[in-house]
Amino acid sequence: MIQIMGIVNATPDSFSDGGEHDEPDAAIEHGRTLAAHGATILDVGGESTRPGSVPVGFDEEVRRALPVVERLAADGSLVSIDTYRAATAERAIAAGARIVNDVSGGLADADMLDVVADAGVEFLIGHWRGPSADMYALAEYEHVGREVARELGQRVDAAVAAGIDPSKIILDPGVGFAKAGAQNWRVLRELGDVTALGFRVLVGTSRKRFLSSAIGEDASRDRRDIATAVTSVLAQRAGAWGVRVHDVTSTRDALAVTDSWDAA
Repeated sequence: MIQIMGIVNATPDSFSDGGEHDEPDAAIEHGRTLAAHGATILDVGGESTRPGSVPVGFDEEVRRALPVVERLAADGSLVSIDTYRAATAERAIAAGARIVNDVSGGLADADMLDVVADAGVEFLIGHWRGPSADMYALAEYEHVGREVARELGQRVDAAVAAGIDPSKIILDPGVGFAKAGAQNWRVLRELGDVTALGFRVLVGTSRKRFLSSAIGEDASRDRRDIATAVTSVLAQRAGAWGVRVHDVTSTRDALAVTDSWDAA
């Protein structure tokens, strides 16, 4: 069964839902709603990584995210912490997080691999070429699928060398990160290059800007959720282990319909 990671943004400035759940109590309730709707993982973030976003610093990130991690973990949910800071990951693990979702794959903070290895938690390695503020300047590829897979493979090697159990590694091709326009569609079409590495693969397309090339720049959030659900089904078909989404219900229903179609 494909895993559905529900996004819990405890931030005021995330690109599609910033400010809706920026206080801990609101984020906790949102996480509980996502779990009730079928999310199997709750991914809590205290700092936006949208293009052009400005880092908030460790203290603010922890203030936003840790109470949410602690309460959702206490509920019995499988909780992921979305951070590239080793110190934040360490605090979140102590609060109950069992997955570290690092969009930089350990490149942004040299201590991240050691923190994950020491804790023995799962590590979600994102494909990354630089900070959000200038990531698009780095979006140059000859063969995007092959290059993303090669660069992820290098991060896997570094993680294993640091002592991270290979069975704990999950890969994310980084849709929207250092990829512009059609490059995002191409990396999805070429997902087999990433799955061929032999690790679980999670795909995050939710409400991202590249979807507008298919459904229009003025598409509402509901329409982007429908487009996200379609890409979730296509990702499953391409071998993805999981998908990361804002709206769990639409993706859950699309995947259920696909399962029924296959079973008929």
